[in-house]
Amino acid sequence: MKARVPSRVWRAGAVGDGVRDVPEETPVALVFDAATEAVMMATPADLEDFAYGFSLNEGLIATPDEVQKLDIVPGEYGIEARLWLKPDRGHAVAARRRLRVGPTGCGLCGVESLEDAIRVRGRVDGRLRLSPADVVAAVAALEGRQPLGKATRAVHAAAFWAPGDGLVTVREDVGRHNALDKLAGALARQGIDPRGGAVVLTSRLSVEMVQKAVAMGAPVLIAISAPTALALRTAEAAGLTVVAVARDDGFEVFTWPERIASPVPVC
Repeated sequence: MKARVPSRVWRAGAVGDGVRDVPEETPVALVFDAATEAVMMATPADLEDFAYGFSLNEGLIATPDEVQKLDIVPGEYGIEARLWLKPDRGHAVAARRRLRVGPTGCGLCGVESLEDAIRVRGRVDGRLRLSPADVVAAVAALEGRQPLGKATRAVHAAAFWAPGDGLVTVREDVGRHNALDKLAGALARQGIDPRGGAVVLTSRLSVEMVQKAVAMGAPVLIAISAPTALALRTAEAAGLTVVAVARDDGFEVFTWPERIASPVPVC
């Protein structure tokens, strides 16, 4: 989803008129049983995946089949993703909403305390093992699978890479959290088990991205950017392997390095 806009271009000491593709961005409301849970600024594409992935990663649902119906409803000011939950799950979400004490921000939807902000749900126990060549291949494959990113240079991508299958699914969004939620939803809807591969990100690796990867069950998280210290402490505690600063010439493994097979002795 993009728009073509005019621009005044200054390059190499010259000025002229040009055009540029820019990504669309719109408010997307996540509405559960007629009550709004969150409003996120997002790229208006793959919103079914976004709704499912957000619901799973934020612990609003445990499995996709707890959603009885999903409608994507455009409006004058944005888009509503309206989810209708099975009664037991709907009651639980409503109870959580009543307990919430204040507004939330990007990546911290529905938290009720400082402890909740850094809590991680579950622990990764996947037996996945990757070679260094696998990591480099995953990063290299993502470069050619970002059509919106290539056109605009203004969006993030999240992808799932599996040994033997390569890059299985890619989702893009102006928000890095949204891209990862979209990926989680796509995998869940396709019946793909995240424990069998690695999540690959173009964005920086903050604690929220670690939390979402752990919620998905992915054992390895690969990012082209560097991680934060809190992200690494959280990943270490959750059993998640973090590979970052990943380029075509190498990478760094920060936590649980045994999942990356070393072909040479470690110095």
